[in-house]
Amino acid sequence: MGFEIMDKEVTSRKAPLLSQLGSSIFSEVAAWKRDAAAHGIDVIDLGIGSPDRAPTIKVRQTLSQFALQEDMYAYPALKSGLPFREKAAEWMKHRFGVSLDATTEICTIAGSQDGLAHLAMAIAARGSIAIVPDPGYPIYTASLALAGVEPYFIPLVEEHQYLPQLESIPLEVWERTSFILLNYPNNPITAVANLDFYESLITFAKKYNVLVVHDLAYSEMGYDGFMAPSILQITGAKDIAVEFHSLSKSFNMAGCRIGFMVGNADVVSALTELKANIDYGVFDPVQEAGIVALDEAMYSEEFVRSGDIYQLRRDRFINTLHEAGWQVKSPQATMFVWAKLPLLANGDLGQQQWSSRKFAKQLLADTGVVVIPGDAFGNQGEGYVRIALVENEDRLAEAAIRLGRFIQQNR
Repeated sequence: MGFEIMDKEVTSRKAPLLSQLGSSIFSEVAAWKRDAAAHGIDVIDLGIGSPDRAPTIKVRQTLSQFALQEDMYAYPALKSGLPFREKAAEWMKHRFGVSLDATTEICTIAGSQDGLAHLAMAIAARGSIAIVPDPGYPIYTASLALAGVEPYFIPLVEEHQYLPQLESIPLEVWERTSFILLNYPNNPITAVANLDFYESLITFAKKYNVLVVHDLAYSEMGYDGFMAPSILQITGAKDIAVEFHSLSKSFNMAGCRIGFMVGNADVVSALTELKANIDYGVFDPVQEAGIVALDEAMYSEEFVRSGDIYQLRRDRFINTLHEAGWQVKSPQATMFVWAKLPLLANGDLGQQQWSSRKFAKQLLADTGVVVIPGDAFGNQGEGYVRIALVENEDRLAEAAIRLGRFIQQNR
């Protein structure tokens, strides 16, 4: 099985700015996938981290019931949206012990990507700096390009447990920095952080008056008993920090587009004001469904954490992959595996580590398994691929077998 994927040259009228948004590799992988399907290959798509499960029946019923009401079709901004923010505040207190004012310290957003894409425009001056991780989720740097803000990339490397070495950032960078953006549990590298790290981060931020932006989209996807903390658990963090939360991954509501940003009231106000000029808020039935999802997480005895579901998938996938001959590291959180590439045959050069893009492209052509090349997330991602656990356990085991076979054939 296998075929050669041809690169296609495409011309368009797209603005040059779009080339800075970091999404080209995902479009490229989508084209590879279409080619594979057209050649009759059974594709197992472990590329994009989109949940394959639906929300609970009660969440779906709530969405349906409110969508049938005639009074639900005005602009959401004409209503306060306060009930969802109050429920988000209740959940933050229940989950993290963090107290928030729903009227001033929470902003409802159409998923965390919406908030992350727009925050820099709301709080940072053009020409200022934002410190962002490498590897990092593409919207982090894309949002800076949109806002005219300069990125300073701080490497996340294995020898430091994928935590940034804050003391390595030059003084002149700190002095020009508007905000530092980090996310733990981390996409794509699956690393986690504890409260000791957050305390040191807050200390650095206050010293240089730099806002901390923390993306906690994978808060409910910890494994082996790990429960991700919130940076707002640190005393005084609300003075200098905001945090993004999403219902997409934890509650299988990715298509609903709902999340919230919490923390510093001035920053919440800034993002709220900007978004008032961009959209009219999240559809009210979706907000009502979000309220039910958060309620179930807090009070339903039948609620199953997403982390428990994905832990079963992780274990089946990793165990099968190890049996198939690829000894990748098992993640402690998120819906991903961050896999270091093995040494493979490279013509007359003997065994070498292929580029992440060559590996992903050839893997799809030969096996039908879709993964994302690590360089899609930054220079430090080269030599890795990101694998999303977004299929059932049997399909993940099949993907692992195909991966193992591919590696053995190319050694």
